[in-house]
Amino acid sequence: MDKLLITGGHRLNGEISISGAKNAALPILCAGLLTAGDVALSNVPALQDVATMLKLLKQMGLQVNDEHGVVTLNGAHIDKLEAPYDMVKTMRASILVLGPLLARFGEAKVSLPGGCAIGSRPVDQHIKGLQAMGAEITIEAGYIHAKAKRLRGARIVTDMITVTGTENLLMAATLADGETILENAAREPEVTDLANLLVAMGANISGIGSDRLVIQGVAQLHGAQHTVIADRIETATFLCAVAATGGDITLKQTRSDILDVALDKLREAGVILTSGPDWIRAQMSGRPKAVSFRTTEYPGFPTDMQAQFMALDCIANGTARVTETIFENRFMHVQEMNRLGAHIEIDGHTAIVSGVERLVGAPVMATDLRASASLVIAGLAAQGETLIDRIYHLDRGYDRMEVKLSAVGAHIQRVK
Repeated sequence: MDKLLITGGHRLNGEISISGAKNAALPILCAGLLTAGDVALSNVPALQDVATMLKLLKQMGLQVNDEHGVVTLNGAHIDKLEAPYDMVKTMRASILVLGPLLARFGEAKVSLPGGCAIGSRPVDQHIKGLQAMGAEITIEAGYIHAKAKRLRGARIVTDMITVTGTENLLMAATLADGETILENAAREPEVTDLANLLVAMGANISGIGSDRLVIQGVAQLHGAQHTVIADRIETATFLCAVAATGGDITLKQTRSDILDVALDKLREAGVILTSGPDWIRAQMSGRPKAVSFRTTEYPGFPTDMQAQFMALDCIANGTARVTETIFENRFMHVQEMNRLGAHIEIDGHTAIVSGVERLVGAPVMATDLRASASLVIAGLAAQGETLIDRIYHLDRGYDRMEVKLSAVGAHIQRVK
């Protein structure tokens, strides 16, 4: 099992190119099930979760061709309408095949999902929405069995804001009979990216980017070309790294307009930020200032950046309060950071982080994807060596993080 060995205390200087967004690529790949035409995708990140999703789609009969940086999907020969447990258990996003399969083929059998241990993340909102559209759904032996001759439009109000729920119902609604209205829809840029692809495929969607999506169903969709948006979480993670270590880095092939809250918090911490249409430059000297925040749905502070900002707060001047409102188990990195000398106390859904002047390297263990990234940031800022175990979590969502960081001066290497 691979580990990361980090020798901390080195400033970061140079340029990093940002990859395509994992959380946009996964639903976009599932959209290939909606048409018999070619869907050609650029900027698809080379991640473990993407490889897992492509493996799942291939075993359903989706043809995948990856040449010259373009992944082309063709769904003309889908012959297996099932997502088995052995493939779904490692990645919760596999649930995103449910809506497309049901909408285009009238049935689907999908295992109840697994994935990260950060929270329960139930799929009841997906099921409730599809039932409102006329689907007959039963759950037997750990599988969701769904059938519908043709889905019909409906007004769906979810009990909570759910990103994958919005994406699943949006894809299903594109081929439904009549008008579907999704109220309380997720507004994340990754949802918008999926909607833009669906429109390019012939879908009729209005309200894109808002919490009310109106979809007029069409008889069929066709092929299209699309470029996956930049990964805002990878971008913000590297910005936290330079904030923690000091230095001057420029991130290329990214966007600042989908990172407003995170960038505001970085400025509050003392980072000097400048940006253009597709780049962000971060300059940092001295110790960061503590920043308090509360995670919430977009456009609020992203839960996927909570752990990385907490790593920054660990060495900050002052005390910060970090409140997690999205996932109930998303403080599992705290005990590992305390092993590095951090001073963090948990009070329910809030962590009180009292900044210390320096962390000291130690062996630590990654518990989930974003916790892995936070330990990398802490290790980069710590004195001495930090050895991070279970970095397969990191590979699920970051494309060669250690390679990108090494290129800007970090002392970090993958060890077997």
